[in-house]
Amino acid sequence: MHDVVIVGGGPVGMFLACELGLAGCSVLVLEREPEPHSPWRRFPLGMRGLSAGSVEAFYRRGMLQALLDAAGVAAVPDTDEPALPRSVGHFAGTALDPADVDLAALPHRLPSPAPEGIMTSLDVVETVLAERAAELGVEVRRGVTVTAVTQYDETVVVEGGGREYAAHWLVGCDGGRSTVRKLVGFPFAGTEPQLTGYVALATLADPGRLRPGFNLTPAGMYLTMSEPGHVGVLDFDGGAYDRSQPLTREHLQSVLRRVSGTDVTLRDVHLAATFTDRARQATTYRRGRVLLAGDAAHIHSPLGGQGLNLGIGDAMNLGWKLAATARGYAPDGLLDTYTAERHPVGASVLDWSRAQVAVMRPDPHSRAIRSVVRDLLTTRAGTTYVFERTSGTSLQYDLGDQPLAGRNAPDFRLADGTRLGELLQDGRGVVLDLSAGRRLREATQRSGARIRYVAGPARADLGLGAVLVRPDGIVAWTGDHDPDLGSFDKALTRWF
Repeated sequence: MHDVVIVGGGPVGMFLACELGLAGCSVLVLEREPEPHSPWRRFPLGMRGLSAGSVEAFYRRGMLQALLDAAGVAAVPDTDEPALPRSVGHFAGTALDPADVDLAALPHRLPSPAPEGIMTSLDVVETVLAERAAELGVEVRRGVTVTAVTQYDETVVVEGGGREYAAHWLVGCDGGRSTVRKLVGFPFAGTEPQLTGYVALATLADPGRLRPGFNLTPAGMYLTMSEPGHVGVLDFDGGAYDRSQPLTREHLQSVLRRVSGTDVTLRDVHLAATFTDRARQATTYRRGRVLLAGDAAHIHSPLGGQGLNLGIGDAMNLGWKLAATARGYAPDGLLDTYTAERHPVGASVLDWSRAQVAVMRPDPHSRAIRSVVRDLLTTRAGTTYVFERTSGTSLQYDLGDQPLAGRNAPDFRLADGTRLGELLQDGRGVVLDLSAGRRLREATQRSGARIRYVAGPARADLGLGAVLVRPDGIVAWTGDHDPDLGSFDKALTRWF
């Protein structure tokens, strides 16, 4: 019997598997697809943007260099000065300039070796994670389609491929049409689609007829990528066409012509698919011994590229909590904080997606709103706001009224050059005693917590004397140079 069975071997499932394996759990991943690579996962169709928060997650688990090498991305120069992000992305087709990000408005940010977001592909991400999972002893079985899930008091049994797999816990990371979610009966609430989206890799007879980049038109939106023939279209038909009938070259060409207002010709369509902006979310991420993460827990349109990043955030939040629960050393209620913390984040991303669709609709009211929104977002404050929302910089769980509590920890760099991100690579929490007193050391030792204590001054301490950081890199507590041991003990007891 395994500690945890994960259904779904995509980036979210594999990141979670690595988190559990790092903590010493026995993990089995069941993946429906028999082969790990496909054109839909490779560049250009598998192209994805990893936000600053997601890249930092790879950094904090010792996988940053492997990710950068596989993605062909240059390392960040070693500096003690904050740098502008390389990209901010867009909102509803309005591209934003990273030079307009106001660094002074991001007071809890320190330089880090992790880039502020990179472009890569699903194939690259999954390859890096698969190699790490293998090092950690994670077992992966491909070509297994799950058909039944049965929960008992202490175990859960998964049926698939003519076999049964027993574990103490099950996590569904099996995508937007999650079999686990349906079999276990998770309520999945939300809103119906406004559009059918199309993505295709095609040969165009006359590519010059289409303008590059995002193009909002009186009939919808179309997008041409840097890769020749890689096109996307949004048709505001209420989602009527999605998976309702075969996707032919003739239909795709007709939609592209109507939305673009051109007579462009598709000579051949090599790969094509549809999607919608349907936005739904499980009302809870846990039912008994079964949990959900990634698209299994929430679906929305791909506008803004938040889906993969939201899922990696789920895995980073859940991994150490589920590991502590499975290994028997979790404090009471720890696993319940997964839904409590991540559900509001998912709801916020769904609304971010809905907002973009609302201002892109091809009607006079939406066009009027879009004009106002564009003017606001292309200001310095507006660009900074979008960067905070899409990079994860604004993330803050409700962990108290301390300014840094619940936030992603800055990458404190100690006087000897050691960084906080490096201290988190074994998956344990960290006490940073920046004032180098003995009281916190003694309190940590008395608690018996599975946590690393590190003392010494930092090159930039942001005015703090001590910081307690959870294994997922979230600040659980801060203290001054004469810290309150009572509040420190409460934080330790709550999380460790």
